[in-house]
Amino acid sequence: MTRIAICAPGKRLDREDADAVQQLVTGEAGIDLQFHPQCFARHGHFAGSDEERLAAFVECANDASFDAVWFANGGYGSNRIAADAVRQLGAAANAKRFLGYSDTGYLLAALYKAGIGQPAHGPMAGDIRREYGSGAIRRALDWMAGGDEGLEPSLDGAPAAAFNLMTLAMLCGTQLQPDLSGHVVMVEEVSEHLYAVDRLFFHITQHLPDIAGLRLGRISDVPENDRPFGASDVEIAESWCAKAGIAFLGRADIGHDAANRIVPFGVAGRRQRQ
Repeated sequence: MTRIAICAPGKRLDREDADAVQQLVTGEAGIDLQFHPQCFARHGHFAGSDEERLAAFVECANDASFDAVWFANGGYGSNRIAADAVRQLGAAANAKRFLGYSDTGYLLAALYKAGIGQPAHGPMAGDIRREYGSGAIRRALDWMAGGDEGLEPSLDGAPAAAFNLMTLAMLCGTQLQPDLSGHVVMVEEVSEHLYAVDRLFFHITQHLPDIAGLRLGRISDVPENDRPFGASDVEIAESWCAKAGIAFLGRADIGHDAANRIVPFGVAGRRQRQ
């Protein structure tokens, strides 16, 4: 039996979404989900106050009866608790898998920097509301139970990490930024103008000089600007990588959508070449 604790370090989860995930799991043998009550709290923008969100994450991570901690949703907020969170984690957290993406990347980065557990960029419980969201949920459950069917296909044994582009840009230069030297770094973004994507690449490429290369996930739902930017998302990535001397390695199958594949940080989740 794989026991999974769910908490919300940023945005709250609707109970209807939690019910839909639980209903889906009834058909999955060997999975037990426990939604922390904090998932449904409300405090302004957040799923409870900073103190409530911090306490819920620490409780889930330090509970030895759980095998994994699954983030309910993204949404701004996890950066406000990440540094305090890792300082409060004990031995039980080291054995866990941690899964999320978007703004939960702050917590994933902090965990990775501290060498705690196996953080990974991948689907969250709230993705059930997306079209084809049940596939994303099953992919996440498989990985948390020890499977590898949902992994990013380009993983080849090199250490890797994946982030939302805005989240990575905000991480750079802060106490939460892990050492990504020698890693293949993958990025994705949603709902940003292409000029903003260009600005973000300008920033991150200055802070990642020693990475093994960069892969570009989906840049989706790009708003229409008052004039064309003049370069595609791939051309933006290629240009800034070339200026920084970073190898551009092509596409990655990650993004803010139900097709989002799983990228474990480091080499623990790597796939062997066939």
